[in-house]
Amino acid sequence: MGLMPQDAYYFFYGQHLALSYFDHPPMLAYTLRIFTDVLGRHAWVIKLADTLVTIGTLLVFYRLATLFLSRRRAWHAGLLLYSTLMITLLSLVSTPDVPLMLWWGVSLLALYKAVFEGRRMAWIGVGIAMGLAFDSKYTGIFLPAGTILFLLLCAPYRRYLWSPWLLLAIAFFLLTISPVVIWNVDNQFASFRFQSSGRVGGLELHPMDFFGVIGHQAFILGPVLLGALVYYLYKAFGHYRRKAWRVPARQLFLFCFFLPLFLIFMLISPIYWVKLNWMMPAYITGIIWVSAWMGIRYIRWQWVVSLVVHLAMAVEILFYPVPIHSDDTMIGWEGLGKGVQAVRNEYPDDFIFSADDYKTSAMLNFYLHEMVYSRNVIGENALQFDYIGTNLRRLEGRNAIFINSLTDVDDDKDEQAFVKDLRPYFAGIEPLPPIIVKLHGRVVRKFLVFRCFDYQPPTQPAAE
Repeated sequence: MGLMPQDAYYFFYGQHLALSYFDHPPMLAYTLRIFTDVLGRHAWVIKLADTLVTIGTLLVFYRLATLFLSRRRAWHAGLLLYSTLMITLLSLVSTPDVPLMLWWGVSLLALYKAVFEGRRMAWIGVGIAMGLAFDSKYTGIFLPAGTILFLLLCAPYRRYLWSPWLLLAIAFFLLTISPVVIWNVDNQFASFRFQSSGRVGGLELHPMDFFGVIGHQAFILGPVLLGALVYYLYKAFGHYRRKAWRVPARQLFLFCFFLPLFLIFMLISPIYWVKLNWMMPAYITGIIWVSAWMGIRYIRWQWVVSLVVHLAMAVEILFYPVPIHSDDTMIGWEGLGKGVQAVRNEYPDDFIFSADDYKTSAMLNFYLHEMVYSRNVIGENALQFDYIGTNLRRLEGRNAIFINSLTDVDDDKDEQAFVKDLRPYFAGIEPLPPIIVKLHGRVVRKFLVFRCFDYQPPTQPAAE
């Protein structure tokens, strides 16, 4: 499977080391930087990093499951998690969820030892692990929130709420996340604002999106596993309601790190599109909980469905029978890199840029081993490209090569029209031959190429 735009973007993060970054905290960037510095700048190295971290997640998950289940049931839980497309995606595509899932599991292991086994020094591990989860993705904030919720609801362990050990965990948590906080303070809280108020603008009611979320969660979990989670939650609701909500402490522990994340995103889905990876951490304890009830027959059906889905994915990756009308694909990027290198050889003094969100620019940065600029060249917000210290004034007067990706190889009308947005910044623009990428003799990607003359930067960078 070829490099995905996300792989290249977070690799780009790592090539510009910082305390944190605009879209997300830094853990994935550091991970990819370490692997590529040691093993080289290759697509397989990035995939290897994702795979090894995800193997760590599976091992931590199994260890956690043995604390709640018999070894046989824990093995069944491991089989369930391993069968999901979620694990496949985590092991093949670089996203902040890759380290988040590992540190989420480690956090719960440490918290179990601190609470149920009374190991006081484990609270230090709780604070550090939860901090590293937050340093992976802001979803990690649900870990300390779930901890407080559990201690509030569980009377036998409520004493920890005012113990010095919880304060010690909070102190280490704050220390561990301090680089992210410092970066945000230094950059006018840009990342915090982007992931909070920036996410809630323009909310609209779309009731059918709720079913879309159910669909993509069934896709990454498998319909058998998702159906079992919903069914047994319904059964548990009736059971514990009859018992005046007296939930055993260990089950309550699992619920506090599953239900809040799962239900919050389900509830907001009619007014805000929930991405398929947002609920992933919730399934660590959710799968452990449901494994206490699921029989081996349903686990076998889960594996049958999983096998069919993975075979279909293998066919798509190897033969590409269904075109993907999006830049979120593994197809054609290496061919783009070779094509742009040929253009670069013809015009060695021109700088290169693209103007989609980040995908084309990030890919070219990886394959060309040089700085490829993004939409900040034309005065638009460019995500992390706005925060690497680029001085566009140094490009003034130079010619440029503009690369525009087509999401549909048979329709370039809109992308050709986009060129008008470049005209205020260049004295002239002329088209060059497009870059065509073929697979099995069929055109699978097309990239428009333009040469732009005498660049005049915007008067004020978009990030300001």
